[in-house]
Amino acid sequence: MTENEIKKIAEQFAIEGTVGELKAYGSGHIHETYRLKNADAQKPDYILQKINNSIFTNVEELMNNIQTVINHLQEQKQNDTTGSVKGEVLQLVPALDGKTYYQHTDGSFWRVYVFLEGTRSYDLIENDKQAREGGKGYGRFISALADLDPNKIFEVLPDFHNMQHRLNQLDTAITKDPVDRLKTVAEEVNFVKERAERMTTIKRMGDAGELPLRITHNDTKFNNVLLNENDEAHCVIDLDTIMPGYIAYDFGDAVRTTINTADEDEKDLEKIQLNMNVFKAFSEGFIGETGATLTDNEVKSLSEGCLMLPFIMGVRFLSDYIDGDNYYRIHSPHHNLQRARAQFQLVRKLEENFEEIKNIIEQTSAKAKSK
Repeated sequence: MTENEIKKIAEQFAIEGTVGELKAYGSGHIHETYRLKNADAQKPDYILQKINNSIFTNVEELMNNIQTVINHLQEQKQNDTTGSVKGEVLQLVPALDGKTYYQHTDGSFWRVYVFLEGTRSYDLIENDKQAREGGKGYGRFISALADLDPNKIFEVLPDFHNMQHRLNQLDTAITKDPVDRLKTVAEEVNFVKERAERMTTIKRMGDAGELPLRITHNDTKFNNVLLNENDEAHCVIDLDTIMPGYIAYDFGDAVRTTINTADEDEKDLEKIQLNMNVFKAFSEGFIGETGATLTDNEVKSLSEGCLMLPFIMGVRFLSDYIDGDNYYRIHSPHHNLQRARAQFQLVRKLEENFEEIKNIIEQTSAKAKSK
C-alpha cells in the first residue's frame, strides 16, 4: 500500500487530530506496524497495525481477548486506592463503526492503539536494572490477571506452546521436505531428537494436574514490556497471544530474550553467551511479583521453562525453514535456519549452567515467600 492509502485506513478509526508523518515501527515478525505522528502536537500519536490474519484467523475473538484483558487491567487501576498498581495499560482506539478493528475493502484487518509517549523497548538488555524492571512488569501483568476467569479468553492459537505439537509439526515438515532442504539440516534435526522427551516435561506436568492453568501472555520477549524514561516497568504490550497457559512458558520466553548476550538470529554462535547477572535480576523482578502465589511445582517448572522456550522457538524456526519459510517474515534466504541455530546454541549454554539457574530460582522464590 502507498502511504496515502495507509493514512486513509487510519482515518477509519476515532483518532484525535490529523495523521501527519507515518513510519514503519518495531521489530516484530508477524504484523505490519506503523507509528502515526499527529499533525496536531496537542493530540496523541498512534500505533497502526495490519493484523496478520493468516496466523490469527479469528480476528474478532482475538480482539475480544485483547479488549477483555485491557478492560480488566483498567478496572484494577481505576479501583486502586493504595498506589500499588504501577505503570499504564494499553488503549485501543475504536473504529468509526465502534468495533475494535477495521476490515478494509481488500479483506485486510487493522487496529489502532494510542502511542505511549516516553517509553521504549529493548531488543537487548543493557543493564541489570532493565532486567529487574522487565521481570517486575511481566510479573505484575500475570498477577493482575489471576482473578480473570480463563473461560472469558478464547484460545486464538491452539497448542501454541504445546511442545509435542511443535515436534509433530517438525516431523511433518521433515516428511514432506517440500523445497529439498532436509539434507542441509541433519545436525539441527539430531539436536532436536536428542532432547525431545526432556522438553515435554512441562506439558506432562500440566496434563497430570501438577501445574495450575493461568492466563498468561505467551510471547514475553523482552521487547514486549515497555520501560519508561527512568527504565522502570511501564506497560506490557503485544497481547495477541493472551491465552490460558503455564507460568513457566512466560518466564522461560522472557529469559530467552534477556539472558542472551547476542541477537535472536546471531550468525556467530560464539557470541551467544549467558549473562547470569541479568538472569538473577530478571528472576528477582518476576518472582518478586508472582512468588507468593506460585506452587512448589510451578517453581520447579521455571527452570525447565528456561530450556524449553528457546528450544521450542528453534524447532519452530527449523520447521518453517524446512517447509519453505511460510510463517515468519525473513530477511535473507536462510534466515530461519540462522534463527534456529542461534536458539539451539542458547539451549546448549543454558544446559551448561542449569544447576546455577535452578539455585537462583529456588533462592529467589524462598525469599519472595518469606515476605
